[in-house]
Amino acid sequence: MHTVQANETDYDISPKKLKEGSIFGALSPDAIQYLLDNGIIHEAHQGDEVFHYNDKGESFYAVLHGSLDFFKQHDHKALHTRDIGFGEALGFVSMIALHDRVGTAYAKEDSLLLEVSSTLFSDFHDQYPFDFGILLMNLARDMARNIRELSNALVSHETESTLEQDS
Repeated sequence: MHTVQANETDYDISPKKLKEGSIFGALSPDAIQYLLDNGIIHEAHQGDEVFHYNDKGESFYAVLHGSLDFFKQHDHKALHTRDIGFGEALGFVSMIALHDRVGTAYAKEDSLLLEVSSTLFSDFHDQYPFDFGILLMNLARDMARNIRELSNALVSHETESTLEQDS
């Protein structure tokens, strides 16, 4: 994974395009441009590690192009729990909860990522308070969707396990 400038990429990362993504939706073009100008843009090739279990959770990543795989780790076991696509974020929970990463993320394909540090997140609040509220709502909505998907998967798994035990 390496850092690139916004004008060095072949991908369309204009505010108009990024507004199509769930975490950027309803943000003003100026606010999106502020994040692009002040965040760190990473180009990741398929298989590149974005972050590792137990790394400091001092930032989150927004997928500007491509997709990521996330493997949750617990009790020395790792399980793929999420695919993260265009306009979605990963790492926000660790950053906002002030804890280390609970898993490892890899580029599922060649991808372009925007890293938003906790400092930039705070500065964004100061510079664009209205847009900050929208971003926070979008991130919370994204978390809620993930919680629903994971809880549905847990119920499905438990139901299958119960059926197998009853057989």
